[in-house]
Parts: sequence; structure tokens; C-alpha cells
Amino acid sequence: MTSGERKEAFSAYLFILPFVLSMVFIVGGPIIAALFLSFCKWDILTPIQFVGIDNYKEMLFEDPRFWRALWNTAYYTALSVPIGMALSIGVAILMNQKVKGISIYRTLFYLPSVVGSGVAVAVLWKWIFNADSGLLNYAISFMTGIPMSECPKWLASEAWSKPALVIQSLWGVGGGMIIYLAGLQGIPAALYEASEIDGANRWQQFWTVTLPGLSPVIFFQLIISIVASFQVFTQIYVMTDGLGGPADSTLVMVLYIYQKAFKYYQMGYASALALVLFLVILSVTMVQQKFSKWVYYEGELRK
Repeated sequence: MTSGERKEAFSAYLFILPFVLSMVFIVGGPIIAALFLSFCKWDILTPIQFVGIDNYKEMLFEDPRFWRALWNTAYYTALSVPIGMALSIGVAILMNQKVKGISIYRTLFYLPSVVGSGVAVAVLWKWIFNADSGLLNYAISFMTGIPMSECPKWLASEAWSKPALVIQSLWGVGGGMIIYLAGLQGIPAALYEASEIDGANRWQQFWTVTLPGLSPVIFFQLIISIVASFQVFTQIYVMTDGLGGPADSTLVMVLYIYQKAFKYYQMGYASALALVLFLVILSVTMVQQKFSKWVYYEGELRK
């Protein structure tokens, strides 16, 4: 290695040093601590007591709320992710048209994502879903003539609470729209011209050109969306006052971890829950990687 190469390598390591240190101390440290605490009993005020795998035994065999939280999280993921992705793709295709003022429409669809999905938005949706005076039930009553007293109770109903969360999650489809829009504009126009010469209509072009060309972006969004949906917390915490009600119908994994850690001060049990959630997310991601042969990368040779 020449002197110049050594200087270049030293500069590279120097630039990545802050990231490495942050990963080791800010991310790696808490992960190791959580792994250790998952085998302990600790309420912050008393000394740490090692209990082996008792937390995991209790979780798997004695805690029905764990299974309820896991089911609620899976339910939310199974509905919010595909519906959100489908809407994002549909809106992106519409926003990819060459019409006058299209930039304005793109801005309007993207604006909710800029506003964010934090506490303020959750408070807004909590009002929208209010059973007695909420905007949604008012609109349903106005359009159908059904009295507001007979409209869905949304967050106050076990049957409607999870669908309400899924509806709220669609607030941010504009963020996905921007990513899909970039993917659509990266598909070569020559492919559409060739398919048109071959006699393909718009629907056939969508299945044979658009979706394959967009598949890497879809795969990326699928992984990111599933990971994010398994970690949903803020909007559910705000809209249910941190309870996950009614009757635990909106209790998701991260909210349950929060309750165990900061409401009941069961830090060891909460760490065990967090580790299990990590393993679930890791397993789902690995399964997606395993079955990703449907993803088409331009220039890739297929055997």
C-alpha cells in the first residue's frame, strides 16, 4: 500500500468513526443491556435479580396479554401494509401523468407526510374517530342517513378499534408515493414503447413493464413498512390514552413493552418482550429476503 493509499484509508476510517462509535455506545450498549436484563428481574428501585429464563416462560405460557399484543400487531401489519402500499402505488401512477399543475397535486398528496404522524396528528384522528361528535361519523350519517348513534363506535368498540388504526395509518401514503414516483420515473420509456408496438394495452403494460420495473422499490418499501408497522406506538398511545383499549383490542407489542417498563416497572420482563419483538421482525425480514426472487433488477442475468 502506497503512502497516498494509506492516507486515503485513514481518512475513510476517520470519517466513519463517529458512526461506529454511535453504533457501539448508543445502539450496541442498550442492546447488550436489554439482552442481559431479559434474564433478570428488576424494578429500578431494588437490586437486579437474575432469574434465568423465567421471563420467557411467563411470557409464552402464563401471559395471555403477550399473545393478544402479538396478534394485534400482526393484524395491524397484515392490513395496513398492503393497503398502504397499494394506495401509494396507485397515487404515484396518477401523479406520474404529464398534466398541467401536476406538481401542485403531488404537493397536496405529500403534505400529510410532511406534517408527520406524531402526537398532533394522533390527537386530530382521535377527534375524527369520536363516536358522538367525530367528523367521520358525521360524514357517514350525512351521506347515508344513519343516525350518529348507530354509526361505528371506532376507538370505543372492540370490533372497530383495529380497523380505525388501519384507516389512520393511511394518512401517510404520500411518503410512499414519492418513493414509488421516483421508481416510476426510473423505468425506461423505451420499454413502454416496445410493449406498445407489440400491441400491449395499458393494463398489460402495468403488469409486464411497470410492476417488474418497480419491483425493487416495492421490495424496499415492503421491508421498511413491515418493520415500521411492528413498531407502531405513538398514535395508538395517544388515541387510546396509553391503555390499548377497549379490552386490549389495540394493545400492540411496543405499547405493551412500554406499559411493562414504565407503568409496572418490570424492566426485565419488558426487555424480554423487546428481544422477542426483535426476533419476530428479524424472522419476517429474513423470510422476505428468502422469497425475493420476484424482484427484477435491470441488467441482472436470470438463470
